[in-house]
Amino acid sequence: MVWCLANYSTKLLAVSGLGHPFLMSGEGMREGGGGDFHHRPVLLEEALHYLAPGAGRTVVDATLGGAGHTLALLQRGARVIGIERDPEALACVQSNTDLQAYGEAFESRRANFAEIQGVVSDTAPDGVDGILLDLGVSSHQLDTAERGFSLRADGPLDMRMDPGEQLTAAVVVNTWGEADLARIFHELGEEKRSRAVARAIVARRASRPFERTLDLAGCVAGVVGRGGRIHPATRVFQAIRMTVNRELESLQEALEAAPRLLRPGGRLVVISFHSGEDRIVKRFMKRHSAAEIDRPEWPAPRPNPEYEFKLLTKRAVVAREPELAGNPRARSAKLRAAERLGGGGR
Repeated sequence: MVWCLANYSTKLLAVSGLGHPFLMSGEGMREGGGGDFHHRPVLLEEALHYLAPGAGRTVVDATLGGAGHTLALLQRGARVIGIERDPEALACVQSNTDLQAYGEAFESRRANFAEIQGVVSDTAPDGVDGILLDLGVSSHQLDTAERGFSLRADGPLDMRMDPGEQLTAAVVVNTWGEADLARIFHELGEEKRSRAVARAIVARRASRPFERTLDLAGCVAGVVGRGGRIHPATRVFQAIRMTVNRELESLQEALEAAPRLLRPGGRLVVISFHSGEDRIVKRFMKRHSAAEIDRPEWPAPRPNPEYEFKLLTKRAVVAREPELAGNPRARSAKLRAAERLGGGGR
């Protein structure tokens, strides 16, 4: 079953200490009519503030998902180009009458957000005024057991956001070496018992490969132990999902393309939920917003050839109490924004 949007959707959270996509109570969702659900997008007002949508401005929602941010951008007069790699999510969006009512002001493309350069070249060759990256997993992916993302219902070990890709969670779990598994569990999942979990997985698969999500979750839980409010396999599942979908690599590629796509004064806004994602965004914006660079061996600072942005957020913007009260999943969200300068910083 695919969850389609009537009005709003949200990206669910990836672990960064406080929130996680596999903690789903169903709050904010309801099924009815077209199998829709309502949920306010994370940091919506903050994203709109920094993107500054309006008539004559074109914004790319590079992680379309349920299109909650996109609908709000359209309502404020912007033209929106949506990018979504998941064909099921895209089908929901394309059948949404609220969105289609905006006609040519909204168009969507199936692509990985890492391919933003090609999409914008085709749809807005003169550049765009805003780029939004709202990272994480969409609720329709988690709510469909057959997609293999959820810890709540049994499904095949898949976890592909784009079912056309070759690498699946089953391939990672059943063929990768113990050291590589331990590395991704530690780096992407921040799992403290990463080595022990990897060792247990390799030992178990020697007699019987993993094929189902709850089978893998049970194996991990036997090592990590139960306790606390999140499922003990949550961090391992996150690491596998991020590996299968090349999430950090895609983020880096999209960020590197942004300066070439934004017109002077255009805004880049990124909402992340994982500490690794936020680190990449923070370093990118810092590197591209410094007028000069300096090294110990240089007699004086030199002009930075990558000086292309002005920071709009000195620190990450986080959800305020009113939003947290209505949407606890927002507690891990961090928003960073920057504005494109003219002529490479001049």
